[in-house]
Amino acid sequence: MSIAGGFHRAVERACSVEATALQIFVKSARQWAAPPLSDQVAGVFRQRIAEAGMGKHTLAHAGYLINLASPDRALRQRSIRSLRDEMRRCDRLGVPYLVLHPGSHMGAGEETGLARVVRGLERVLAAAGQVSVLLEITAGQGTNLGYRFEHLAWILERLGPAERLGVCFDTCHALAAGYDLRDARSWDRAFDEFDGTIGLSRLRAFHLNDSKHGLGSRRDRHEQIGSGAVGAEAFRLIVRDRRFRGLPMVLETPKGPDLADDVKNLALLRSFEG
Repeated sequence: MSIAGGFHRAVERACSVEATALQIFVKSARQWAAPPLSDQVAGVFRQRIAEAGMGKHTLAHAGYLINLASPDRALRQRSIRSLRDEMRRCDRLGVPYLVLHPGSHMGAGEETGLARVVRGLERVLAAAGQVSVLLEITAGQGTNLGYRFEHLAWILERLGPAERLGVCFDTCHALAAGYDLRDARSWDRAFDEFDGTIGLSRLRAFHLNDSKHGLGSRRDRHEQIGSGAVGAEAFRLIVRDRRFRGLPMVLETPKGPDLADDVKNLALLRSFEG
């Protein structure tokens, strides 16, 4: 949900569509700078989230400019500072999770890029509160890292305590990256591979998004639930899988100002619960 008009407005928007989980940005997603976060603003947001019962099911998404894998040293340092600031803002707002795209190696090679991500996260985690970083599986566009379970496992294995690090599973990205979720057999195979490579204990959240493009397309274009290449059956399997009960699941589907699409998507997902 948008934080336009104040952080508390995101909670109001979520409640208006009867959401029970929420994702926000803690500053502009496409700018480095951010105004200071006052105690009053943070306090009001914490109060509204508590009243809505979403305290444990609120995520923040890291800004899009952050690239810990960049070969440009100045950009890496700026990314580290920005990510550290976002984690501190999450701490003050009471947001337990910050979702992060691993980054893009920009031609330096995947192993070099992954190593840079590890070094960057080591510095960030050492300096910033108790917020957990959730590495998001990506669609694999361009030189983006994180489109293979092995990428996420490589990073996680080299970074400290499990409670501060986890994974956010994006259904659109997973399909675009080549992981088939469209029927029960494919679903089981994909999550068996996830468990064997990363471990289901590391899975902390979902982005529930259909995809405008097909399996293995490596293109990141989200679609309304059940209207794209992922298909309704995959979402039925997700919401009925008892292993994932209690995990926050949020929509990043296209939406208009009236939020009617969110209402429809949530209604469809809830109908799958049976």
